Formats: sequence, C-alpha cells, structure tokens
Amino acid sequence: MSHLDQRIANVRRFNRFYTRQIGVLQEKPYRSPFSLTEVRVLYELGHRQDPTAAELSNDLGLDAGYLSRILAGFDKRSWLNRKACNTDARQSLLSLTARGKKALTPLDARSREEVGMILGGLSSAEQKRLIDAMQTIENLLGTRTTQKPGYILRPHQPGDMGWVVHRHGALYAQEYRYDERFEALVAEIVAKFIDNFDAKRERCWIAEKDDEIVGFVFLVKHSKTVAKLRLLLVEPSARGLGIGKRLVEECVRFARQAGYRKITLWTQSSLHAARRIYEHAGFRLVEKKKHHSWGQDQVAEIWDLKL
Repeated sequence: MSHLDQRIANVRRFNRFYTRQIGVLQEKPYRSPFSLTEVRVLYELGHRQDPTAAELSNDLGLDAGYLSRILAGFDKRSWLNRKACNTDARQSLLSLTARGKKALTPLDARSREEVGMILGGLSSAEQKRLIDAMQTIENLLGTRTTQKPGYILRPHQPGDMGWVVHRHGALYAQEYRYDERFEALVAEIVAKFIDNFDAKRERCWIAEKDDEIVGFVFLVKHSKTVAKLRLLLVEPSARGLGIGKRLVEECVRFARQAGYRKITLWTQSSLHAARRIYEHAGFRLVEKKKHHSWGQDQVAEIWDLKL
C-alpha cells in the first residue's frame, strides 16, 4: 500500500469514527422529529442575522430546490419570517418567528448537552488539544474547498490580555487622540474579565491572520439575562476583511446559546466603523450622553440588541 493509500484509509477511518461519535448517522438527531439537514437549516436561521436562501444554500452546500422545500415546510409551521432585501429584489431576508425560536430552543439545549458530555470526559488540557485539532482540520480543508477569509478565530490564551490593552492604548491614541487614561480603563476591564471569567456565560474571541493578532472582542456577563459586548477592535491592516462583522456575529450567536435575552454595549459616537457594524447586526441606539474623557469631548452611546 502506498503512502497516499494509507492516508486515504486513515481519513476514511476517522470519518467513520467521528460521524458515529457525534451522531450524524442518526436519522432524527437530538431526539427530534426533524432530519439532520432540517435541524442545521433551523440552527442557521436562528443564529444568523437575516440570511438569504441563496446564502444558506451556498454555505451549507444544499441544492436550492431541496432547501426551498425545507423552508416551505417551516412556512407551514409558521416558523419563518420573510422581508424584502434592499440590495436584491429577487431575494428575501429570512429569520425565525417566535414559534420558530421556540422550536429551536430544545434542539440547541440538547446539542449543548451532548457536546458537554463529550467534553466532560476530558481534562482541560485534553479539551484544548481537541479544539486545536478541530481548528487545524478546519483551517487546512477550509482554505482549499471554500472561499474563506484568510484569518481564524480562537479563544484567548496567556499573553493575549496584555496585547489587548497595548493595542487599545496605542491605536486609540493614534486614531482618536485618547490619552493614557483610556489604556488604564481597558486594563481594568480585562483584569476583571480574567478574575471573574465564567466560561459558560462569557467569551473572548481573538482573530489571527498570518499568525498575528488582528482583532478581538469580548462578551461578558452583565446580569442573568443581559450580556455586554466589549472591546471590539480590528487592526488597520486587517480592515475590510469582515473581521469586525464576524466577531460581533460570534457574540450574538454565543449569547443566544448561553440563554441571554439581550446584549448591550457602550461606545462613542466618533467610532463610526464600529457603529455601522453594530447597526448591521441589529443593535439599536437607545441612549446618548455627552462627557469629557481621555482628554477629549465625547458623546457616549448605549446600543441594545434583543435576542
């Protein structure tokens, strides 16, 4: 047997193992009456911001006619909202109704439960090895089979918090003339995050491109039902790749999975690019207040997103 034949056999063996491990071969996953594909489409509708059918078909690799039949079934159950797309009259923006979200909730819970059982049998170090291995597979295969952006998202690790503080201090001084008191504020925020970190309810995403950190964002617990989005930053060299939008989408997706009912954030009116990202994600401006901080006159804004 050649080296290639052996490697093909290894990949096929892993595929058999993994599909059995995560229950892909079950006809009705998560003890539900729905097929795996129906569950996947329902999940995407519940965790994306108004996708179109074309986007779902492309991203999930589904035949357009097959997806149309699934969506028609969701329509019959009154699970689906459709609204006009301003940029393409042929497409509709899709979202779940209250009934659709209610149908998704127990599936989400069972999915988290099953993954939790898998991870629960591993030590913390083993969990990290598993996640790193999955990320490696995604990076190696994703770049060859799909048009994915040239960056990855990963959890925070030792050394990241110092970089978060440094880049906020340096970049905001350069772009907005904030003084060192802003860097001190960021240091307080990240210290509190590390000291009180709740892995089930909080998360930090680090964006890397070519092995360099190019962005990050935090989602922290504000109350039992409210999460707070904090410290979104994308390096100038990586702007235009959609990293900021992706980071905020991950915050929204995680907040829904964690059971929050609302995400709130505090920003400044001068941060135009960030404000556009928040608005696109569905956040709404609810409060404005003038203040003088970090050596500059500011207009603070509070934005909320109901989940």
